Amino acid sequence: MVFIGGRKDNKFYTIIALFIVMIIIITLFWFLSASPLTIAYIDKDVLGSNWYENLEERDSGYQLWGIEKWASYTYKNNDETFPAYISITSFKLLFMMNEDQLKVETINTIKEASNQGINVNETSKISGERSLNNGHSSIYIIFNGSDINGENFKIIGETWNCGISGTSIICIGVAQITNNSETNTTYWEKIVQDQKGLITNIYGYDGLLYNVKCH
Repeated sequence: MVFIGGRKDNKFYTIIALFIVMIIIITLFWFLSASPLTIAYIDKDVLGSNWYENLEERDSGYQLWGIEKWASYTYKNNDETFPAYISITSFKLLFMMNEDQLKVETINTIKEASNQGINVNETSKISGERSLNNGHSSIYIIFNGSDINGENFKIIGETWNCGISGTSIICIGVAQITNNSETNTTYWEKIVQDQKGLITNIYGYDGLLYNVKCH
């Protein structure tokens, strides 16, 4: 008599299939967690003599057992009268954020900047898109701001996805443009300028955000 497999055979093959699936999942998790994060930065040649990276403010973290990672670099100018800074945060997520998610995250990050004593004027918001020197098309959002002393600030959030490195980039730039009776937009212009003057007709080849390297 020929034995025909029944429930025992089915259970055996189910266990084997589950084991294979688990091996695939573990391998995938290991591969993703081992995949390095490419951190976006600004080259020293672009920073020039008036800007520097504040190494003490470098920050990073991870979640989902290291599958999702992030890192942030901060750049500051050396003028205490008209302080300015840029933060560049690189995210490597399980799924890259879409355009709407990037916008929301960028605005939320700008609002967090208000914790430093800057009141963000949300009615002053302007936004647009431009091409960067790294070949990516970015979304930018600009606000005016002020502090308790009545001094004025300009704030920009700029974001894009880098398919080459598999990262999402969010940059925040803040510059104080008044101090008592003086006005100085030099540092703001350095943050936002590009060769086509796409942001409020501010032209230049060595704009900091325009020259962020992400791959």
